[in-house]
Amino acid sequence: MQDAPSTARRTPVFLLPEQGRAYPMGRISALFKADGAETANLYSVSEWWLEPHTQGPGAHSHPEDDVFYVIEGTMSFLIGERWVDAPKGSFVLAPGGTTHDFENRGAQRAGVLNFSAPGNFEPQMPEIVQWFVENPPGFAGAPGR
Repeated sequence: MQDAPSTARRTPVFLLPEQGRAYPMGRISALFKADGAETANLYSVSEWWLEPHTQGPGAHSHPEDDVFYVIEGTMSFLIGERWVDAPKGSFVLAPGGTTHDFENRGAQRAGVLNFSAPGNFEPQMPEIVQWFVENPPGFAGAPGR
């Protein structure tokens, strides 16, 4: 059960490009812009960057909605059982419970702005970083993917 949204006054957040809380994971990196108390745990905002030809986290699902907006390059997304190529400016919604994945099959770095709702995603990042240390991302663009 989730707590009711906080009615406490929150502090506005302003970040310049490349500012936020960084989580490097080898060929993948995340940069959290707002989460937790900053959003009253209602949503999480982060950037996810993949180097060229980099697989993402692998097919997974969770109860939170994931919204992705491609901010650079082309990111490939698995939504359900279908892969789609999403160039810069594309919007992808993976409703909670939907199997999804993302990877960069291109020759240039690709990035997405991610909104996850409800929030409080960032506390999971140390575990996710450790998972990527133990399971480095593979080459993206292999046949059948």
